[in-house]
Amino acid sequence: MARRFRGEHTQKVDGKGRVSIPASFKRVIQANDPDYEDGGAATLIIVFGNDRRNYLECYTITAMEKIEDAIERMPMGSPQRMAMEDFFSAKSEEVQVDGTGRLVLQKKLRDKIGLGGEAHFKSAVDRFQIWDKPTYDAEQGAAIQAVFDDLPTDADPLTLLAPYLES
Repeated sequence: MARRFRGEHTQKVDGKGRVSIPASFKRVIQANDPDYEDGGAATLIIVFGNDRRNYLECYTITAMEKIEDAIERMPMGSPQRMAMEDFFSAKSEEVQVDGTGRLVLQKKLRDKIGLGGEAHFKSAVDRFQIWDKPTYDAEQGAAIQAVFDDLPTDADPLTLLAPYLES
């Protein structure tokens, strides 16, 4: 059973906003949707957040339930809880991935990230991001490379994870 998202993929987007989910991503979405039945549609939550993001972040039902549980543990009426409710609940869309592995990105979602003819899917362990391909190429590559450029030349990238790895 696929549990984590891995890899990067670029997919065509048609004029109606239909795009195919990478096959490996589709399996993770299905495995983490408790209501999924073979051959049917699987549910996915797309968070479009605030103006600080120029990509869509996609969560499985299982991953979103963990976030919602954490929000529910926050003090009712606190500014932090209201911000998280807005970000993860109000500024999100529940979508269906059909049996062929396609989803429809509403116009407001495409407009939010300036999505043209190609969507770039980037895994992020328990979620994935959808970027406009030219935007991803221009912004993300340089930002990620900067992290590695700060490491000593002979350093293993795993040193970045050392404090978080279990013994």
